[in-house]
Amino acid sequence: MRPTRPTSAARREERPHRRNSPALAAVALASALALTATACESGDATAGGEASASATASDDGKLRIPADIRDRLREHGIDIDKWKNGAWKNWDRDDWLREANEYINPIIEGLWNPDRMREAEEPDQSVDDSDLSGDQGVTDSTPEPVQAQAVPPSYHASAPTAGKVFFDSPEGSAVCSATVVKDPAHPGKSNLVWTAGHCVHAGKKGGWYRNIAFVPSYNDDGEPVEALENATREDVAPYGVWWGDWAQTSDQWIEQGGSTGGDGAPYDFAVIHVTPEKGSGGKSLEEIVGSALPVDFKAPPVPQVKSVTAIGYPAAPPYDGQKLYRCQDRPGRLSVTASDPTMYRIGCTMTGGSSGGGWVATGADGKPALVSNTSIGPVTSGWLAGPRLGDAAKGVYDSVSKKFAGR
Repeated sequence: MRPTRPTSAARREERPHRRNSPALAAVALASALALTATACESGDATAGGEASASATASDDGKLRIPADIRDRLREHGIDIDKWKNGAWKNWDRDDWLREANEYINPIIEGLWNPDRMREAEEPDQSVDDSDLSGDQGVTDSTPEPVQAQAVPPSYHASAPTAGKVFFDSPEGSAVCSATVVKDPAHPGKSNLVWTAGHCVHAGKKGGWYRNIAFVPSYNDDGEPVEALENATREDVAPYGVWWGDWAQTSDQWIEQGGSTGGDGAPYDFAVIHVTPEKGSGGKSLEEIVGSALPVDFKAPPVPQVKSVTAIGYPAAPPYDGQKLYRCQDRPGRLSVTASDPTMYRIGCTMTGGSSGGGWVATGADGKPALVSNTSIGPVTSGWLAGPRLGDAAKGVYDSVSKKFAGR
């Protein structure tokens, strides 16, 4: 999948229907896949660096940036006052922070207003036939499309852990989907959000995206886009705007990830630690939304998984990005390269914008757990694929949790 931006007429053209077959031909697979538009790459599972402190607003309404963030920005030649006044829009390659320990995301209060949230789109991307190495490893036949079903509002009651991730990229403001997950260091009080790596980092050709923020239960009442034109911030973000004060993705995504095709897709996951833009009364994100999902890093092999439910905010046509949808299907296997882990794949008509959204399955204990996230899908929709979470994903998750264990 990809984050969403206006699509050209050429990109909207109908692609030839692909027949189901035991193994996808290399060319067909290459031309079918496209990364969920929020191309991102990030640090390795054991990346160093301390988590950023949060910016706060003082009594006079001015934003106060903690000294540690100010100092770290200055190390890279960035003036924080100029940054919050628009210098973050400078995407010069030499100034685009890329390494795992360089994540910096000071809060710019009020930046994500309703209009900016509503208009966030998927960066323009195209599919390059050379992006995939072909049908290697184990790949099952292409699943039949499963029509995405609208999640009934209120979303907080139906899917309390789901929300949207907003961020700025060189192409403009963009959006992904994400999930509130449990934090072993803070039982019942998690501030962790799970999404795709390409929703926080641009991968091998870029660095960390900026102004990353999470909005749980975005548009909780499921209002149509027309009704949101005059919406207040409380209407679209009833549980607040939570800024990422630390984010981490796999080292493989940073080194291999690409904005098209399947490069790095088996490692396309990320964890964001968030803090409220405005006071939450001392409550954590989990306490505010009332729920968080455990993450299953030992999910059974694909043939043993009876059903997976993917959830997200699809934004590319025919969807508008303002409503929450989900698909349920029995997963199959998709192998991008023989040397990388095989991915889960399900039939689903969700489009770009649903990238990063959680995949939930029933665990051995009979309770729901997150087992993957939306990473890639065909340009014309019909199916989605997500990484199977294993040791690399657990390393990223544990590392973020430990950074904040004593806080």
